[in-house]
This record gives sequence, structure tokens and C-alpha cells, in this order.
Amino acid sequence: MQKSLDAKLRKLQADSSCNEFILADAKDADMAFGLAATGSCATSQRPRTLDEYRDQIRAVVKQGLIDISLMSASTAEVLSAEEGLFADSTVTPAIRMNDSTDIWLAAGTGNYAEQPSLPHRSASIEHVLGLSDQGSTPLATLGLYSITMNNNASADRATLEAFAQFRREAVSLGLRYFLEVFPPNAPGPRAPADEGAFVRDTVIRVLAGLTRAERPQFLKIPYLGPELTEQLASYDSSVILGIMGGASGTTHDAFALLASAKQHGVRAALFGRRINNAEDQCAFVQHLRGIADGELKPQEAVRSYHAELERCAITPHRSLNEDLELTPSSFS
Repeated sequence: MQKSLDAKLRKLQADSSCNEFILADAKDADMAFGLAATGSCATSQRPRTLDEYRDQIRAVVKQGLIDISLMSASTAEVLSAEEGLFADSTVTPAIRMNDSTDIWLAAGTGNYAEQPSLPHRSASIEHVLGLSDQGSTPLATLGLYSITMNNNASADRATLEAFAQFRREAVSLGLRYFLEVFPPNAPGPRAPADEGAFVRDTVIRVLAGLTRAERPQFLKIPYLGPELTEQLASYDSSVILGIMGGASGTTHDAFALLASAKQHGVRAALFGRRINNAEDQCAFVQHLRGIADGELKPQEAVRSYHAELERCAITPHRSLNEDLELTPSSFS
């Protein structure tokens, strides 16, 4: 079955101003948070089990409104290779290919996030592509690679050298990837004066040294606000710009973020915690898709989402009025 991602990438590469929009569900949090990655069970305050977490992935994939399902290698082995969840689906499976130290966020394990990011890779390209053993089933042919630059020459050089090694292996073995660029996690006294501009120029500088064969399929960065986002989106029309969803807030926060990003040149969005913490993940994704495709406005979508929760007898986290509020963002 043709994957919606491939069709959209072709259209966006031919015309970056077209209305196509790539939407991803990021369920790779087990690479970062430990037990808290799965979120809370809907009927209690206990953490979801890994099986319950994977049930949510199954439901969203079967709904068919996302283009990418991003997972850890261990989850993809179960859902993709063993169950064949994506065989008859338009959704493309993707795997987080590296877990640098800035996403080591498991509770009680120290202060990794307060130290400048250092490169590390748990996932194996050979295993992901099914090349490690004869007859192995590929888990995915698309991966996510992330970098975090801290305006620290020594740490940032190590980060980019590891990225170069990953690219060489990916090109050689046939893995496509998209690139995530985080803002500085621990710049210390070297903190850039304008963090958003630092991310913007990091992206431009890093991509300048890559040939087409080495380039990512698209980018995933924080939303930098209208001005910086438009600058980056218009700088090189061959680059497909995507945003990350960030921390959970109100439903209006999520929907307004997506609408504003698209208005200013973004053509992809990967929402992780915002989907995972929603009262009804499939209903939340349905409304994200409506906004991404230009069929719904943010406030309209919030009201529609609450109506759907009421129809399904699901208690919302907030009242409608509370959920219509907007929370200030560091990049707005």
C-alpha cells in the first residue's frame, strides 16, 4: 500500500507552498523518560503499562490520519516486524535512531539534562533495516536523528562528528532519516543571546555541508515564532520544515501552535506528549488533522473536540473555557 508520507514528500518537493501537511505521532518517549513515558491510565493515576502504550499506537495507526508513527526500536519490533501493523496501512513506521544524553530524563538517575548534550546511539541501523540476520524482517526504513547544540565548541563538535558517522552508515545501508534540532539544553555561561536565531542558523549551517544524498527528508525543530520560522522556511524552499509539539498545555495551545506554524511555512508536525496526554488520542489526532488540512480553526477545533468527548462520555481534563485559554510559549 502506498504510504501517504511518500506522496506528500513528492508534492512538497515539487511545490513547497502546496497544502500538503505531514502529521506524526511521536511515541518514542520510552527512549527518554522511563516509566513516565507512557503517561497515565485514563481510569486511574497509575502509569500506563507498555502494552497499554502500544495499544494507543495501534489505535492511532489504524485510524489512518497520521503519516508517521515514531517509535523506539523495541516497540517497532513488536508492532511492525512481528504484528505487521503497517503492512496494509498508509502510515509509515519510523524509529528514533539516537538517544543523546540530553534526553536521558528517567526519574532519579541524575542530572544528565543539565549537562551539555553528548552523542549516543542505542538503536542499530542494521537491525532496524533487517540486515543483521538473513531473513530478518525490517522494522522501518525511516529513522529520526537528533542533535542538540549548546554553543560549546567541544561538545558540539562531538555531536556533529557523530551525526556525520550516522549519515555515512545511513546512506550506505539505505536508511532514510529526518533531522531533529533541539535548542540548547545546557549552554551555561555560553548561552546564545537569541536562542531561536541560534537554532535557525544551526540548521542552515549544518545543511549547507550536505549533498542531496545525505540530506534529511525533512526537519523537526521547536516552533521559533512567526518571524524566525518564515525566515527559515523561505531561505531554502527545498527544505521541508517541521515542528515538535513540546510539552502539554491546553488543547487550544496545541491547535493554535499547529495553525500558526503552518501559516508561517511549516509543513510537518510531530506531536508526542500532547497526543499521549489527550483524553482521547484518536479524537485529538482527528482535530489536529482538520487544522493541518485547513478544515478547522483552532478555537472551532477545541469546541468540536470537547463535543466529541461529551458524546463519548469522557471527562475532560479541563472545562471548555479553561481549555480555550492560551499559555504563553517561550518561542511565541
